[in-house]
Amino acid sequence: MASLTGKTALVTGGSRGIGHAVVRHLVAAGARVVYTYRQQPAADDPDGVIAVRADQSSPGAASLPGAIEAAFAPVRDDGLDILVLNAGIVDQTPIKDITVADFDRVLTVNTLFPLLALREATGLLHDGGRIVAVSTLNTVMHGPGLALYCASKAALEQIAAVAAAELGERGITVNTVSPGATDTDMLRSVHTPETLARARSLTPLGRIGTADDVAAVVTWLAGPSAAWVTGQNIRATGGMVN
Repeated sequence: MASLTGKTALVTGGSRGIGHAVVRHLVAAGARVVYTYRQQPAADDPDGVIAVRADQSSPGAASLPGAIEAAFAPVRDDGLDILVLNAGIVDQTPIKDITVADFDRVLTVNTLFPLLALREATGLLHDGGRIVAVSTLNTVMHGPGLALYCASKAALEQIAAVAAAELGERGITVNTVSPGATDTDMLRSVHTPETLARARSLTPLGRIGTADDVAAVVTWLAGPSAAWVTGQNIRATGGMVN
């Protein structure tokens, strides 16, 4: 594993699932890590990790009070090397039932907050920094009830691609990782054992992914070995989609 010693990382949604695995992998590589959570921090954080409560559904106004200000407070003095935009929510509302409130909730958490976080990070990231956004295979493998989820993550992918073009002159890379079926609480909350078995059968590697599988890809993109990779969407799906 490439060393991230001396690097400071901010991970949104780092208390569980993929986000918590990312936190552990970054710490193992030597990084100082700050992460956000909405309800409770993880019970098994590595030593030195800073957990900050920040509800992405309340990012704050243009002057950046609220969750954005809270998330970046621990890194404001010394700056930032790595930003991982991981936190998000899944929505399974059929199009015929979608309300304006549903739209606002999902797009705020999955798109607006990451956009504002990315905007804030541009002034704090050191040259040569890394940004990784976590999306989903569902932007290319759609399913019923996922209109808002797919739309919000597709928008995030496009924002990341534009950011790669804008920040490249500073040596800052911006990439997206799109996980496939990954064994997390979120996945199991929205899928039955039957649909998980089908996902396993559709994956050439023959299993459901783990949070560590995805975290390893994110950590690689955050490190020096990925300095020539930017503007990409890496589909960490076990081969489920190309």
